[in-house]
Amino acid sequence: MNQQMVLEIVGYVASVLVAVSLMMSSILRLRLINLVGSAAFTVYGVLIHAYPVAVVNLIIVFINLYYLRQMLGSREYFKLLRVQPGSEYLAAFLDFHRAEIQRFLPGFAHAPAERQLIFFVLRDMVPAGLFIGETRGDGALRVVLDFVIPQYRDFKTGRYLFADQAHFFREQGIREILSEPGSKEHTEYLRRMGFSPGADGGMYRLAVSG
Repeated sequence: MNQQMVLEIVGYVASVLVAVSLMMSSILRLRLINLVGSAAFTVYGVLIHAYPVAVVNLIIVFINLYYLRQMLGSREYFKLLRVQPGSEYLAAFLDFHRAEIQRFLPGFAHAPAERQLIFFVLRDMVPAGLFIGETRGDGALRVVLDFVIPQYRDFKTGRYLFADQAHFFREQGIREILSEPGSKEHTEYLRRMGFSPGADGGMYRLAVSG
């Protein structure tokens, strides 16, 4: 492989990374991928002696690093906001995010019921996530929907819900949370939140700590 081909590969990789970053719905992923792409473009610019290209992309690298530090280091305000199964805002939220919800949980349809535990997870007072569960008489809660809007898919919302708010579930008499695996992405999310597959490989389970 000659030097010219190596340079072309670096340039193509950098271009693809920048293009892919702009397709990310998650701001965190956008920043991370764009950071790598702009760093690759910086190297590419230096190698081909196109120093204006290198300088501009080096500036973009620092911009991405600045905002990533802000995103990962800032303290956010979280709060649970319970709503009733027949809430008009709940219906509007579900309708607005219907396509995205179906991507993770195909076939989901909201059916209001008395035994449901429903709440929004607020991040700086923005409804970042929606949780719907059905309580059972044995201390278990079956997850009907655990959805986070694209802008907040950095796992902070899930960690706040399942780790920091374990006491909230205990106060409701819940000792175990059960969830269908859903899509591949949702299954990976469950594993990162501490859920384990059941003995039959079906429902994922999370013991409420404490």
